[in-house]
Amino acid sequence: MTNNGATEWWRTAVIYQVYVRSFADSNGDGIGDLPGVRRRLDYLRELGVDAVWLTPFYTSPMADGGYDVADYRSVDPMFGDLADARALIADAHERGLRVIVDLVPNHTSDRHAWFTEALAAAPGSAARDRYLFRDGKGENGEQPPNDWESVFGGPAWTRVTEPDGKPGQWYLHLFDAAQPDLNWENSEVRGEFEDILRFWLDLGVDGVRIDVAHGMIKAAGLPDTGMTEQIGLLGTAELPYFDQDGVHEIYRQWRKIFDSYPGERIGVAEAWAPNAQRLALYLRSDELHQAFNFHYAQAEWSAAGFREVIDDSLEAVEQVGAPSTWVLSNHDIERHVTRFGGGEVGLSRARAAALLTLALPGSAYVYQGEELGLPEVTDLPEEVLVDPKWERSGHTDRGRDGCRVPIPWSGEAPPFGFTEGGQPWLPQPVTWAGLSVTAQESAMDSTLSLYREALRLRKELPALHTDSLRWLELDLGPDVLAFERAPGFACVVNFGSSAVTVPGLGQLVLTSAGTTGAHSGPADTVTLPPASAAWWTNVTLETSR
Repeated sequence: MTNNGATEWWRTAVIYQVYVRSFADSNGDGIGDLPGVRRRLDYLRELGVDAVWLTPFYTSPMADGGYDVADYRSVDPMFGDLADARALIADAHERGLRVIVDLVPNHTSDRHAWFTEALAAAPGSAARDRYLFRDGKGENGEQPPNDWESVFGGPAWTRVTEPDGKPGQWYLHLFDAAQPDLNWENSEVRGEFEDILRFWLDLGVDGVRIDVAHGMIKAAGLPDTGMTEQIGLLGTAELPYFDQDGVHEIYRQWRKIFDSYPGERIGVAEAWAPNAQRLALYLRSDELHQAFNFHYAQAEWSAAGFREVIDDSLEAVEQVGAPSTWVLSNHDIERHVTRFGGGEVGLSRARAAALLTLALPGSAYVYQGEELGLPEVTDLPEEVLVDPKWERSGHTDRGRDGCRVPIPWSGEAPPFGFTEGGQPWLPQPVTWAGLSVTAQESAMDSTLSLYREALRLRKELPALHTDSLRWLELDLGPDVLAFERAPGFACVVNFGSSAVTVPGLGQLVLTSAGTTGAHSGPADTVTLPPASAAWWTNVTLETSR
């Protein structure tokens, strides 16, 4: 690939998340696949990203969108086959794009050969020890072993019927019952996943995103939580099954494997910790390279809120010499256009947040469709919902399907070029006609054009490849966030509901408000509309914190 000579590419990389099922369909069955991704690689190259992260495409019953893996070394037929995976990796490398795949080590599918073997085996057997089977409480073991809840709702334990037909032990599943948790105290489990990691690195992937990276180790004795409210994957509570210190030994072993391969292969943690300092522990020099910064994705729309998260994030990673990551949306959370208010207000805020995010030191993640300004689809018919949260919550939580609707490529009506002949697995809003790639490509003020220009400048400007960030105090009120990055770059974000006049900082090169928005005024000032951001170069301002 063209950038093999790069040093620590992952420190400043912009990584594009492809939710494979909803990106591009090559065979008309309405489901995105690996050949579909291959056909759209030129789009990603032209967008200007550095790497592509692919959500799971392994053999799976799809109880949780592929995060229930039945075979970690094969491709599910709905997505293609191993030859397609190899070809995709090769094609991406030819275009200078690196490839990151998802690994799901906390749990398997209940259709995995190991779990089938465990169900047929006796309590206390080696087959059951790969998972977390326990006897129940109560006179006849009729109660769960503890009070743990599934992230998807309901108890985190399911009782099995033993081979003799009698009710038996319970097994742990922090997610759906079809996703039994593995026992990471078991050496066979550890060895198997080290081999799986090597399998994909041998195929040429540049990195691995680790699903629920904070969940593999559970506290000794599996103690009760005492919680009465529904727990969440992205909560701040200290829990006996998340962020246990023992996970770090796993990643120290994995780091040795990453480092044994050429080309700077990386590990990325989907880890939730109670605070930024705990999260930074996953990024020590002998562990993983990146961890998703969910605190940033949860920041409320305010200058103070974003500044606090940015400060906390940068301070935490500085202690371990790692880069921070910045993410606004992904396949598990509400799209930020909607999260920031929806409609034109939400879109304006999302565009401003994009320029803020891409101006920060570290690595940024872009979720497919974000560059098109796609909102959350909040009115999907109940009969099409497939997220297990919908069923497990007793139809009170609509789940994550609204951010997973297939993206629009072209045309005036669904399926908008996503598929030919078939119907998308989730219906697209007819109102997306104006948000398609084709509709936005030639419009200078479009969100797609904004992302392309921001990513071009991010590559071009030396300041955006450094770790520097210095807050600027411009006396523009509490709703304005401004910072400088050496040499000579500044970003200003107006979080308020009124326009602000920004003094001359240098050369205005980009604004989220478009060519008809921010404009130069008297004495080289710039008027920045509400919910907008702007970038300057050739900055010489001395005012700082």
